[in-house]
Amino acid sequence: MFLKKQLIQLCTIITLLFISSFVSASTLLVMGDSLSAAYNLRQQDGWVSLLKNQLSQSHPEIQVINASVSGETTQGGLSRFNDLLATHKPDIVVLELGANDALRGYPLDQTTLNLEKMIEQAQKSGAVVLLIGNQIPQNYGKRYTQMFFNLYKDIASKYSLAYLPFMLENVALNKDLMQSDGLHPNKAGQPIVLQNILPHLQPLLDNIK
Repeated sequence: MFLKKQLIQLCTIITLLFISSFVSASTLLVMGDSLSAAYNLRQQDGWVSLLKNQLSQSHPEIQVINASVSGETTQGGLSRFNDLLATHKPDIVVLELGANDALRGYPLDQTTLNLEKMIEQAQKSGAVVLLIGNQIPQNYGKRYTQMFFNLYKDIASKYSLAYLPFMLENVALNKDLMQSDGLHPNKAGQPIVLQNILPHLQPLLDNIK
């Protein structure tokens, strides 16, 4: 009788622990383009997978979903964003889009509007956002490249977001860390990209209840 009672108590504890871990699970959604989709690399070598591996040790309760697509524009991202929010219910969204808009010469006011819509949708769903900015080559014209770079800062200020101005700092101008196209980090560059992102992401991770 005593053993039966102990067994029931043990099963109850295990069940409660399972339910607790399920309820406390959190999700981080990365919404990006080729810079976050491990372009021309194995998926496990990209910065998002490196982040996932690191969080499995430091924050095992956080699930990382990479919804990044090579070639994605802000319009493409916006078109599928609501469904991703509904499916994954993220606590954190890392938003890294816009470079392809600029490389294609799209109007920056439309890029701004698309990013703002995604941010508003994320915040309405209860997620906090880390906005990642970018730069484009100077041959697109000084005025256009500066306006593109500044739009992220303006959006981050408007919505009081965590903000990283340039994810390829200390990578973009180093040929040893970049692929031959001069636009995408190689395998060696990916850990440095992650190290650029982590200081801005860490406070959001630590605030997850």
